[in-house]
Amino acid sequence: MIKQAIIPLAGLGTRLLPLTSVFAKELLPINGKPGIEYILDECIDSGIKEIIFIISKRKKMIKNYFYNDNFYKNIIKKKKDPRIIKEYKKLLFYKKKIKFVYQNKPLGTGDAVLKTQHKIKSKYFLLLLPDDLIVNKNCSKEMIKVHKKYKSSVMASMKVHKNNVSRWGIYSLSKNLDKNNFLISDVIEKPKINKAPSNNAVCGRYILDKKIFSILKKLKKGRGGEYQITDAIKILIKEKSKFVGHKFKGKYLDCGTMHGFIKSSLEISKSWKFVLLELVM
Repeated sequence: MIKQAIIPLAGLGTRLLPLTSVFAKELLPINGKPGIEYILDECIDSGIKEIIFIISKRKKMIKNYFYNDNFYKNIIKKKKDPRIIKEYKKLLFYKKKIKFVYQNKPLGTGDAVLKTQHKIKSKYFLLLLPDDLIVNKNCSKEMIKVHKKYKSSVMASMKVHKNNVSRWGIYSLSKNLDKNNFLISDVIEKPKINKAPSNNAVCGRYILDKKIFSILKKLKKGRGGEYQITDAIKILIKEKSKFVGHKFKGKYLDCGTMHGFIKSSLEISKSWKFVLLELVM
């Protein structure tokens, strides 16, 4: 059973400057709710019992957000506001599940994942990249079902326009397993349009075998002078580890850019309006 999840949060967030010069991007509100809480809710709804946050000293405000007990206790004592009490209880619930690991130098997702090695207990774990929101359907929950069925590592996949493949990591498919799942034979980072083996793109959800840690220890720096998790996955695939690509059913939202961040708020706001309308009717 997959009971642990890793969420890398130590990135500098340069694509969201100037906001991220003073504020952790994962705490920025998306339709009134910090982005990181959408990821937490996805994990908890998937049956995850322990969630490992990888932060840096510069982003200690993320830890402070969940451990601001005295502030809440004082406010509740004075106001007894039901909304504030509800928010505090929610944070207490989250806090029971969160552990913290530090990555103080921005050396890539591969390096961030390696920092958690001493915390991972089971053979497989879930990795979620917080810039990638998948709404309307729990992608992680569906991937865990795929993992159980095929007894393999699993990576989320979505179709992108063929003219945009050079912006993504792209899967090379070995064979289709069923309507929504396929065997991965390779992952090619940002291929040229005429060299792309498919238009199935890598998204920020992974179920990985803990043997990836031994690969990460020996991994050389890749694109951008950082340790890339995709490079470690490529090595595992070459060593005949089984990786399944899962075509998820939810809606993908990119929260890592200013345009994507604003668009995500608008999209989630639309879905909430629809839910509220149904409740009223």
